[in-house]
Amino acid sequence: NKAAEITGFSREEVMGQNLVEIYITEEYKEKVKMVLDRALIGQETANFEFPLFTKDKQRVDVLLNATTRRDSSGLPVGVIGVGQDITERKRVEEEKTRVAQELQTFIDTANAPIFGIDADGKVNEWNQKAVEITGYTRSEVFGRDLVEVYITAEFRQSVRNVLQNALKGKEAANFEFPIFTKDNSRVELLLNATTRRDVSGAIIGVIGVGQDITDMRK
Repeated sequence: NKAAEITGFSREEVMGQNLVEIYITEEYKEKVKMVLDRALIGQETANFEFPLFTKDKQRVDVLLNATTRRDSSGLPVGVIGVGQDITERKRVEEEKTRVAQELQTFIDTANAPIFGIDADGKVNEWNQKAVEITGYTRSEVFGRDLVEVYITAEFRQSVRNVLQNALKGKEAANFEFPIFTKDNSRVELLLNATTRRDVSGAIIGVIGVGQDITDMRK
């Protein structure tokens, strides 16, 4: 009944029909056939993902366990497929991916230096404006300790305090400090430190959005 509900095809419409040839999309026919053929020789498959199209041409994403069906003597006589409709889960995952990509594009192209650190203070975000201002490429800074490597000794403790507070959920706005570029020029930054969280709300790092105020301080 659940298969009929999801696909729109009744038992009478599908019984005796070739499952792969009629109900599986062209791009997945070979893969689904291989899974079913393996199950027919006793090689079962768990968590195989593929799309089905319903009677009204709607796409349904299915997570399938293909189990060998045997007769009383133990010989394979067919396959039982137990599926799970994961269409909504896939939609949510795709939406999360899209939003994450949009956010990454915004960070990369923003007209402000943006950096990120993980829970250990290691750099894991460094946008193009940060590269432009500091002269350090992403590959040079990723995985390095932001405070220890790129902040001058006199400001290390105060910057560390701001970042550690943000890692506890206490965000900071308009914190001013200097950073030295690759060619040892001093750049004055005004920083907003924002707590970064995962989808469950757990704190995983800090995003710092800066403003170059060097000219204002001359």
